Amino acid sequence: MNKINKIILKKNKSKIICLTSYSKNFAEIIDNYVDIILVGDSLGSVLYDYNTTRKVTLESMIEHSKSVRKGTKKSLMIVDMPYNTYRNRREALKNAKKIIKLTKCDGVKLEGGKKISEIVKYLIKNKIKVMGHIGLLPQSTTGKFKSKGKNEIEKRKLLNDAKLLENLGVFSIVLECINSRTASLITKSISIPTIGIGSSVNCDGQVLVTDDLLGLNKTKIKFVKRFANIRRDIAKGIRKFKLEVKKKKYPTKKYSY
Repeated sequence: MNKINKIILKKNKSKIICLTSYSKNFAEIIDNYVDIILVGDSLGSVLYDYNTTRKVTLESMIEHSKSVRKGTKKSLMIVDMPYNTYRNRREALKNAKKIIKLTKCDGVKLEGGKKISEIVKYLIKNKIKVMGHIGLLPQSTTGKFKSKGKNEIEKRKLLNDAKLLENLGVFSIVLECINSRTASLITKSISIPTIGIGSSVNCDGQVLVTDDLLGLNKTKIKFVKRFANIRRDIAKGIRKFKLEVKKKKYPTKKYSY
C-alpha cells in the first residue's frame, strides 16, 4: 500500500500527525513521529523573516526540499507550491513536475478552492498528487490573520470548496483557522482526511510549524502551543562552549589531532 492510501485510510480511525521541516537534520528527527512532513512556504517567515509567504521562490522551496528528502525515509513528503507558480494550468504542471523531479517528494500542496479548481483538476489528470488547502490562505492574505467560516455564507463557501476539491481527487485538505463548528462540518461531510491548523480537534489530523512548537520562534499566533523550549537549550550549549574555549578547556587532547 502506498503512503497516500495509508493517509486516506486514517480517516475516522487515527489522528494524522503533520509537521513542517526545511532541512535534513530536522526531517531525520520528525520522520520517526509523523505521518506527513510538509516543506511549507512558511519557511519564508521562519527562516528568512519575510512578512509574507509571497516572497518565497520556487528555487528556495526546491533547495530546502532536497535537504528534507535526505532526512525523510518513512513519512509522506509534501511540498508547498509557492505564490505565482500555479497561475494557470500549464505553469502549474510545469512547476509541479519540476518540484517532484528535483526533490523526489510525494506530492504538492496548493492554496484555494473553486478559484483554482481547473488547475487542481489538470494536475491530478496528469498524475500529480495534490493536497488541498482552504480557509485562511497565507499566499492571499495581508495583515492580521482572521478566522474563517464564522457566518453562514463563509461556512457554505468553505464546505462547497472542500467537496469540490474532494471530487477533483485531492487526497487530503488542510483547514487553516476555520471556525470549530465549520471545521467539524467539513470533516464529517467529506471522505478524505482534513488536517487542521487552528481549526479545532474536530479535524482528522493536525499540522504545526515545527520551529513554533519547539519554541525556536517568538511567534504569538493564537493556535501555536509550545511543547518545548529548544531556544533555551541551544543557548545553554553555546554558553558552555564559549566558557570552555575562554578557559582553554576545549579542545582537549581527546578532541585534537
